[in-house]
Amino acid sequence: MTGAANIPVAAQPVVVRVQREDFDPMVETAALTEGRSQIGAIVTFTGLCRDEGGSLSALELEHYPGMAEAEIRRICNDAVERFSLEGIAAIHRVGRIAPGENIVLVVATAPHRHAAFDGASFVMDFLKTSAPFWKKEHRADGSTGGWVEAKDTDDRARAKWQE
Repeated sequence: MTGAANIPVAAQPVVVRVQREDFDPMVETAALTEGRSQIGAIVTFTGLCRDEGGSLSALELEHYPGMAEAEIRRICNDAVERFSLEGIAAIHRVGRIAPGENIVLVVATAPHRHAAFDGASFVMDFLKTSAPFWKKEHRADGSTGGWVEAKDTDDRARAKWQE
């Protein structure tokens, strides 16, 4: 299979990381695009932890090591092929994350904007529903909330790519 400019998918930059440390969207974007003059569009998505109206003090994110990275890489490779992306980066944090802190970053690069927008959206929609991550809420009152359930809206967002 080939991706952008008939370059094999395996040759396109695909960056996948699951990490405890924060990330810098500008640094990650620069690393993905440096020296690549064929890129005409960059779309970034940064997901942040919300405070849920002041009721949440943190989210605790866990993942299935190895399997999460493999699934995200599969999703990213599908996006490169489907949308002829020049490259894609998907970085997801784990551990305890406070409101306002970064959780996830997706950077999609393509010759044209529609491909970059669609590629980033595709990766996020599948990441939310397919990658093995779990979130537990920690409440501002000191109590521990439950594990966050999957949302029907995420399933519907993913379904649009399968039509």
